[in-house]
Amino acid sequence: MEFCKAFNARTQKDAGLIIPVIVTVYADKSFTFITKTPPASVLLKKAAGIEKGSGEPNRNKVGKVTKKQVREIAQIKMQDLNANQVEAAMQIVAGTARSMGIEVEQ
Repeated sequence: MEFCKAFNARTQKDAGLIIPVIVTVYADKSFTFITKTPPASVLLKKAAGIEKGSGEPNRNKVGKVTKKQVREIAQIKMQDLNANQVEAAMQIVAGTARSMGIEVEQ
């Protein structure tokens, strides 16, 4: 119960999003946890306004996002991505979008 209260307090601003968590439980039953940023696919679906990605992303496009939206998502995900610059993070997010059947508009 203590974990639920602490988790809800920390993620209150992100209501409705999937939040990955790393929980460490110690022998005395105390715990610590680290919250991560939502997955890029969840943020892309929200930005594109779609329910789910395409089953055939090469053939069927299900939505569009702008380059500005990709930059915002990359800045949010920056701490969890393996990238040193925002432009590299944008390429990672754009690749996720393509694999979901979402077009990135120039």
